[in-house]
Amino acid sequence: MLTTDFDEVIADRICDQHRALAARWFERLLGLLPVEARDIFPTTSLLDHVPALIHEIGAYVRQPDDLAIVANTAILEKARELGGLRHEQRASLHQVLREYQMLGAVLVAFVLEEMARLELAPTPHESAGLVSRLHEAVNALSQATVETFITLYTDTITEQTQRLESFTRMAAHEWRQPLSTVQFGITLLRHPQLDAQRAHRTWEAVERNVGHLIDVTRKLESIARLQGTQDTPLVQRVSLTAVAQEAARQVLDMAAARDVRVTVAEGMPEVTVDVGRLELSIVNLLSNAIKYADPAKLAREVHVSGVQDADGWCRLAVQDNGLGIPQEALATIFERFTRAHGGRDSLAYVDGLGLGLAIVDDNVRAMGGEVEVQSTEGTGTTFTLRLPPAGLARR
Repeated sequence: MLTTDFDEVIADRICDQHRALAARWFERLLGLLPVEARDIFPTTSLLDHVPALIHEIGAYVRQPDDLAIVANTAILEKARELGGLRHEQRASLHQVLREYQMLGAVLVAFVLEEMARLELAPTPHESAGLVSRLHEAVNALSQATVETFITLYTDTITEQTQRLESFTRMAAHEWRQPLSTVQFGITLLRHPQLDAQRAHRTWEAVERNVGHLIDVTRKLESIARLQGTQDTPLVQRVSLTAVAQEAARQVLDMAAARDVRVTVAEGMPEVTVDVGRLELSIVNLLSNAIKYADPAKLAREVHVSGVQDADGWCRLAVQDNGLGIPQEALATIFERFTRAHGGRDSLAYVDGLGLGLAIVDDNVRAMGGEVEVQSTEGTGTTFTLRLPPAGLARR
């Protein structure tokens, strides 16, 4: 593949600004990852080599036929190191993929800025080709990171399975002897010719072994707690604020087109959930609120807030001042292919298949939670997601 003058210019700019672009990526990651800023790239090697990853992308844009990134083992090793780091930090697979999606977005935004600043006018073919190579480069790095991340999680799951099998064998061994003694003692006590002295000794043996069973059970419970919860690449402890802010960013253009203001409360609690399911649910609720904003109102608003109840459950509310839902439709809005306003000719412009709320309901149930709705026509609607504590969250 031959490069053009446009490719050369953009490649040079990416290489020149690779540290600034790394800083932009870092800023985007601050809102995504559930770790402190200093832990996003905590090692000196990663901190130094993340800009090198971006510099290598610029080189690939200039010379795509050389397969620069795929052939550069040092760069791929840094991408793999990032996968190992995210595994140690117990990030989710969703978050790892989102990191590289953000990097791709940062690079494309930079290209657009440079085109405007330098007054470049590439052909459509040149523009599409350059963006395609940017994504090819990002995908190559993403693949190296994800492969390492998944391999480590597979190893973790295998290790946990072995520990569970060992725990089961140990539990069976510890319970077998006292249970056998109790069973024999009960059989003996039912014997009609058992004398009082023998019965007394048998009762003592039964009581002693029941106490032993209780003690063994407590010890095994302690061991189980030490083992910790099983790891998974999908479930992650994350701030509701961070997830809601990312969901709001995804519907920003849609909200702007309909003049709807979306706000997210700060300081919402953390939850342990499948982050991808939660984000998709919030995106669907925000999209629904924006689509059914009331055009007659001067201020059209959607607000996301969340609190933690005394029992450990979290409630996340998506509240709007839109058209509201007819009372007769509330009982069926979570069913597939159901649209609460499907019969209103004035809303014919609102597209959709009636699947959004069904997806929300499925996702929340899969996370072990539930979704509730309250609505008044002409006033607005509030959807509330109830999410369980970490110990009850489905994995």
